[in-house]
Amino acid sequence: MINALDIRSLFGDLLDGIQDTTLRQQVTDTWVAGCARGGWTSLEALRAFPFTLLTACHGVSFIEHTRAVTVGALALGKAQLDNYHTMPYALNLDYLIAGGLLHDVGKLMESGPDGAGSYKKTHAGRCARHPISGAILASSFGVPQEILNIIICHASEGNGRPQRLEAILVHQADFATFDPLVMMNKGALILEGEE
Repeated sequence: MINALDIRSLFGDLLDGIQDTTLRQQVTDTWVAGCARGGWTSLEALRAFPFTLLTACHGVSFIEHTRAVTVGALALGKAQLDNYHTMPYALNLDYLIAGGLLHDVGKLMESGPDGAGSYKKTHAGRCARHPISGAILASSFGVPQEILNIIICHASEGNGRPQRLEAILVHQADFATFDPLVMMNKGALILEGEE
């Protein structure tokens, strides 16, 4: 069974960036519960899990993707904080980090091993996409509504909806890691050295 220490081994440096200790614990608890509900029992299995079933991942795992999105969203936020003379809106870094770490937590229940060496969408995943199941799960641990907005709105469920600034940054970081793979798989990404 995956526990809080395991989650810390995956994301400890990012979790430490969350100043609010209650929120840090809520994020950890949400991950532990997501692993349990999704049937993930080992870090080895979790580290091998691809981050999407929608396109070939070329070895990019769910954990690597979660880290990249969180770090990317944080970099986008810090770029504004460091370069705007006056911030035109507030940016909550705790919410940004927590939202990055939790944006895809519903995938722990949405997809799983198919028993033949690959992965498939689960019954739970067919019933509710990961932005919805992830927000429901996080809500059960008292994660603030503002972060639920990030989880729900990071994908198409957020189209046309009011969004926190942090949700926009997580969305941008998420698609900056997804779109290049989709384009590469379709032959639309211009790769270094191509003529």
